[in-house]
Amino acid sequence: MTTKTISASKLRNNLADALDSIDGTDFLVITRRGKAERALIDLDKLEDLLAANDPDYLAGIALAREQVKNGEVFTHEEVFGDLD
Repeated sequence: MTTKTISASKLRNNLADALDSIDGTDFLVITRRGKAERALIDLDKLEDLLAANDPDYLAGIALAREQVKNGEVFTHEEVFGDLD
């Protein structure tokens, strides 16, 4: 993961280049008067962060882990059957 920093004034003048510099693991921290104020992140990364903080999503993961622990799983055959 790479964290890059750019001033707000430089960002205004170089928005396209700044956006191009962000990929799935990068953060672009925007500074104002030398102080970190905001951040730009890749949309996929944002979706991951939002999901990781969603109580329903986390509850679903906990339930799935408990089901696996209790052997409540389906075989490939049970899920997909005979596809031939």
